[in-house]
Amino acid sequence: MRIGLVVNPVAGMGGRVGLKGTDGKVDQARELGAEMRAPDRARETLVELRDTAEELELYTYGGLMGEQTADEAGFDPTVVGRPEGEGTSAADTREAVRAFLDSDVELVLFVGGDGTAVDVAETVAARDGTTPVLGVPAGVKVYSSVFAVSPEAAAHVALGYDRTERAEVNDIDEDQYREGEVETELEAIARVPVAEQRQSSKQTHAGTVEGVAGWVADNIRPGVTYVLGPGSTLGAVKNTVGIDGTPLGVDVYRDGEVLVQDAAAAEITDALGEENVVVVTPIGGQGFVLGRGNDQISPAVLNRSEVEVVASRRKLDGLGVLRVDTGDPAVDEQLRGWRRVRVGRYETRLMEIV
Repeated sequence: MRIGLVVNPVAGMGGRVGLKGTDGKVDQARELGAEMRAPDRARETLVELRDTAEELELYTYGGLMGEQTADEAGFDPTVVGRPEGEGTSAADTREAVRAFLDSDVELVLFVGGDGTAVDVAETVAARDGTTPVLGVPAGVKVYSSVFAVSPEAAAHVALGYDRTERAEVNDIDEDQYREGEVETELEAIARVPVAEQRQSSKQTHAGTVEGVAGWVADNIRPGVTYVLGPGSTLGAVKNTVGIDGTPLGVDVYRDGEVLVQDAAAAEITDALGEENVVVVTPIGGQGFVLGRGNDQISPAVLNRSEVEVVASRRKLDGLGVLRVDTGDPAVDEQLRGWRRVRVGRYETRLMEIV
């Protein structure tokens, strides 16, 4: 099988430092101490491919856009081109995809977020739109249905599919997102492998959350540090508790005081106490509890905290399972299994995290 791999090395850099995206914010992310995560995600996928595939021809782009990671994972890839200049750009991604198509790859595998997905899908569509694509999630916001649920899943999907289907590529305006507005736009349609290990497109589910918010408020304990994630459900929780929080950010609260508002990962870690509780809600339509839109809640935070999952009944009605993708396989494994999700003031629902 011939696979073309392209990596957006700066995808997701803004997540851990609280920027809610990297578009136009790469320099700021670096100043805040952000590190590249996309190459690590690519490496996880390639190691799984290497250990699973019997015959695989890997095509990739130069330097950090795939070549370096492929070499580290034990491949001898065919390098179809190199980025111009010191950095990388969307134009480089599109040029890489065009070179893959010229090389007759059977699948374009990309590592990035929704912006990268748009670049890949539009480039394929400009040719003939028939070559399937598959994303390895590395961005802060991953709303499109062209992504596998994890790097390891991407490898299995890439090698194990036997048919394709059309899927949506969605993106949002990151500046609006930082202001608390989420408006997804359909940007493209792409051919993708049919597989259960692909995530769904982001959907919005309304529902009553007053009971959930009331339960959280009733159970606030003195001396305990609460890390409250983003989303409308947690927004209702923050309002009920009396917190002046951020709708799409992570806020840290203890003993009637907001310790950090719209916190980055390091700020959350610094604010933790002896007892800590992380409260999060799954993304409607996808089921991700951690690893999508709340990268600030890092593995270091999770290792020191209890985790409470809250959601409206309506949101859970559209989900078969919940998912985690923290970037740390050991933490993901600890979180997996059956968990009681708070759906009302007095009720919970048993859901499996996979």
